[in-house]
Amino acid sequence: MNIGNTAIGQNKQVRAGQVRGGRVTDYLALLKPRVMSLVLFTALVGLMLAPGGLHPVVAIMALGCIAVGAGASGAINMWYDADIDGQMLRTCDRPIPRGDVKPRSALIFGTVLSFGSVLAMGAFVNLLSAGLLALTIAFYVFIYTMWLKRRTPQNIVIGGAAGAFPPMIGWASVSGEVSLEAIALFAIIFFWTPPHFWALALYRADDYRNVGVPMLPVVAGKAVTRLQILIYTLILIPVTLSPVALGTCGIAYGVGAGAFGLIFLGFALQVWRAGDVNDRPARRLFGYSIFYLFALFALMLGERLIGS
Repeated sequence: MNIGNTAIGQNKQVRAGQVRGGRVTDYLALLKPRVMSLVLFTALVGLMLAPGGLHPVVAIMALGCIAVGAGASGAINMWYDADIDGQMLRTCDRPIPRGDVKPRSALIFGTVLSFGSVLAMGAFVNLLSAGLLALTIAFYVFIYTMWLKRRTPQNIVIGGAAGAFPPMIGWASVSGEVSLEAIALFAIIFFWTPPHFWALALYRADDYRNVGVPMLPVVAGKAVTRLQILIYTLILIPVTLSPVALGTCGIAYGVGAGAFGLIFLGFALQVWRAGDVNDRPARRLFGYSIFYLFALFALMLGERLIGS
């Protein structure tokens, strides 16, 4: 039995006549809460590392706007991708393919939250952070979701910039500027994104192939993808040490980042050496990559809190 086709058939039946108005939990799911939590955490670290300070209420407002803006773009992404989400095992249980939220409702929900988060950021924090938040939402929705995702295997390389903005926005919320230190935080997430998502794409290649999304394993093959993961990992590790060189972080972060980076490299090497049939190394790398990014920013935050 083709499980993917079964899921597609079930979703078609739901869309045919069982679309409900949507519960609160369904709308929360549109915001991609797991992604939002990582966005919120990296934004918090950017805010904490920036020179200067914010009133606690303003800081909470800034973080709330960043989180809501990220979630809003995720909701619009789900609206636009509803046609393929229902055909992929990884996404067929999302609220729209499941029939729990109408596509039009998801679009309105995401659009209202997008404008609301940007306007609130401009009114209560500063215009630069509001502009960066608007750029992040627009980049994710228009550049990645609507333009790059279905057209080029470099979709997540270029589109990954959207996920790298939150610590920069947090920094700008406090300092009112984008400095080299903020760009370094951006670069860490930017270069982390390709090995993270390509590891996922390696063991979900059939999903992407079936819906015509040109992820790198689909277009160039798994061997090329494994090599690209290794190349980006070798770039990523020194980039993660740039906050030490810039004086943003100290030796404790540098040692921890170096150690975690070597483990990441070990997983990447396992993926590089694996054959096309064995997807376990890719699954391990994908899982570790999530921990890795969280650990890097947790080290930055911990060092700042202990040193303050």
